[in-house]
Parts: sequence; structure tokens; C-alpha cells
Amino acid sequence: MFTEVGCERIIRFAFDLACTRTRRKVSSVTKSNAQQYGMVLWDDVFERVAADYTDVETESVLVDAMSAKFVLHPEDLSVVVASNLNADILSDLGSALAGSLGLAASANLNPEGRFPSMLEPVHGSAPDIVGQGLANPIGAVGSAALMLDHFGLPNQAARLNKAIETVTGAGILTRDVGGTATTDDVTKALIDALAN
Repeated sequence: MFTEVGCERIIRFAFDLACTRTRRKVSSVTKSNAQQYGMVLWDDVFERVAADYTDVETESVLVDAMSAKFVLHPEDLSVVVASNLNADILSDLGSALAGSLGLAASANLNPEGRFPSMLEPVHGSAPDIVGQGLANPIGAVGSAALMLDHFGLPNQAARLNKAIETVTGAGILTRDVGGTATTDDVTKALIDALAN
């Protein structure tokens, strides 16, 4: 269920994030043509908040069209803001387009710090493959990098992200992205990359 305050909080966070990017653009994901109550509120709040950020480019895109944009024109995106339902679908699509759900980090942030934030790989805990050495640890380590950045430790976050680049660049990959390495192999390679 949407509230005006909740919509504004996430939308304003998206605009503040866009202000830190080279391309200052926020794309709002909606489905107000079919969901004529909650999503209309979302659209109204988006327009109202956008008026406070006149130097940020904006667009409002239906979720089905945004799915196509993720596939056909991802270069046109900078910050995408969406409700929980639409964002959950698009985050899975985005990580699959990158190669695997195992690659994507995620963060459910409470910017005010009033409540704990939750950071985890997009795929969650993947209970169906526990103990088989198949899980890709990149999403979990990327989530740890997001957590460090959220805690105000950007240098430590950058070290984790550099380790991810080093390991994947060396071709040490789990099966979900075409490799033969196990979860332990990738984890050890990440630790070794951090040690160097």
C-alpha cells in the first residue's frame, strides 16, 4: 500500500542519488494506466518532487516499456525509481541481463538511519542450491560493498569492488556465468585479490 510520505521518501532519495551521477536523470517506473489509484499517487508525487530538481532530467515509463528499455536501451538510464513490486521484477531482469542473478547486489536502505537497512544479493539466500558449491558469491560481496559505502566507508567499498573486477576479469567464474569454479574457489580468489 502506498502512502504519500513513503513515495516521496524513495523518490527524493532517487533524485539525490541522480545528483551524484554524471548523467543526472531519474526514470520513474509506473503502471498508472492499469493501477489507477496507487500508481497515480506515485506519478503525482514524482512530478511534485521533480519540480525541486530542475537540473535533473526526468521521464515516466510504464513498467512493460521499461522492461524493453532495460534490454534495448540500457545506456539511456541512470537512476531508475520504482515501487517495490515493479523494482523487484526489474532488478531480476537487470541482473539476468548482466549474466546471472548471482552477480547483482541489492540494498534496501533507510536513508534517515531510523531503522536498519537490509543488504543482500538480488537472488536472496538461494536455498535450493545450499551446500552444492554452485552459488555465486559475487552478489553477496557486492552487497557488502554497498553496505560499506552506506556506512561512509567508500575506500573499503572500492577495494571490494576492485577485487570483484580482478576475479571476474581473470575468468574465475561460477557455472551460472559460464565458468567452472565453485563458490569456495571464487571466495578464495576474492580474498586473495583483497590481500594484494
